[in-house]
Amino acid sequence: MNGVHDMGGMHGYGPVVPEADEPIFHAPWEGRVLALRRASGAWRRWNIDAGRHSIERLPPADYVRMSYYEKWLASCISLLLDAELVTPRERASGRRDPAVPVATPPLTADKVAAAVAAGGPTERATTAKPRFAAGQTVRARNINPTGHTRLPRYVRGRLGTIECHHGAHVYPDSNARFDGENPQYLYTVRFAARELWGDKAAAGDAVYLDLWEDYLDAR
Repeated sequence: MNGVHDMGGMHGYGPVVPEADEPIFHAPWEGRVLALRRASGAWRRWNIDAGRHSIERLPPADYVRMSYYEKWLASCISLLLDAELVTPRERASGRRDPAVPVATPPLTADKVAAAVAAGGPTERATTAKPRFAAGQTVRARNINPTGHTRLPRYVRGRLGTIECHHGAHVYPDSNARFDGENPQYLYTVRFAARELWGDKAAAGDAVYLDLWEDYLDAR
């Protein structure tokens, strides 16, 4: 979807200022939000792409105002309500609804280390052949989907060069809609800075993006 979250190339937000010696968490509540997100995700009632899309759907003013973990918390509440793992009454009161049976959590403390180590690999086997080869010129499609996509606006319609492919991976656009994983090849594509930003960009600069086949057309 086209929203304020897709900030690449947008003007008006000022420079990115790295924080020196940035801590892992700025406050204890941020760590609790991470734990909550991990624990609730273990129910497997949504996937990583649906989770990302829930953040993208935050009201624009909230998205700009909120910190990173504030977005995660707001997204988690939305996902829990949509999956009916939390009731509106529980969300409003902060207490368990006595009318709802207590469920056994799938991720307990003794399983956390193994779950984190396992991660969530997205590579999938496929018999399909890659459509593109290293060195080939491609054009990013000029699409404006209403759902989740990993194709940034600032490269749509622009020419790039295939650097390599990484095998077939879960396609986020369909996965976020729960329409299936639709695995397809994922490519690293090089876009010259001047192709994206015009002649005032440095001649030797480039942006490298990992993009799925459905985002690309042969030139």
